[in-house]
Amino acid sequence: MSFISLENITKTYFLGEIDVPVLKGITMAIEKGEYVALMGASGSGKSTLMNILGCLDRPTGGEYYLDGQEVGHLSSDARALVRNHKIGFVFQSFNLLPRTSALENVIMPLAYTAGNLSRREMHKRGREMLELVGLADRMDHYPSQLSGGQQQRVAIARALINHPPVLFADEPTGNLDSHTSDDVMAMFDNLNREGITIILVTHSDEVASYAKRVIHIHDGLLADGIYKVEKRA
Repeated sequence: MSFISLENITKTYFLGEIDVPVLKGITMAIEKGEYVALMGASGSGKSTLMNILGCLDRPTGGEYYLDGQEVGHLSSDARALVRNHKIGFVFQSFNLLPRTSALENVIMPLAYTAGNLSRREMHKRGREMLELVGLADRMDHYPSQLSGGQQQRVAIARALINHPPVLFADEPTGNLDSHTSDDVMAMFDNLNREGITIILVTHSDEVASYAKRVIHIHDGLLADGIYKVEKRA
């Protein structure tokens, strides 16, 4: 079985007497170690699909297998466990705590997953992650003391703190200038080469060109049947 497998995934929002179908039968597979971009216009369903893939939401119908486990219909608490142990998230808005240092922001997920780790061991792992993203000299800085690109690097370090096999990135360069965006995307490239599966949502052809496979979504369905493969020059 593929690392990620979706079988006829549907998602309908029930608004009073109105049913709003957003995903209309998505079937696809993503292998371990792939680098995939999800693209689609506003309202296409790509963000809803990302939320289901990231175990942030449940599908209305169909089956979703992640690393051999059916996770699409788990309870909220069970999905939270899957997220904490198997999934890292990077968002457009960084989502850092403003009154907390870079290091403390990075180790925050360990409070939910690493009950046996001492505070010293948490800090050690956090420092390793910040070194990985090139911020060894910014560990004690607060978000307001960091540039946008540095804040996104902190967010990436936080997403990696539990060593997840898959990293989801939702418009990760949306708040960054072009030069900083290139630096962040190069970092995703490096992480993918180390074996991490990366799935990103973007509206940017430039950002999507970093991925090894691009999946286009239109009106709740995979466009043109399956996939469009593109390579970055």
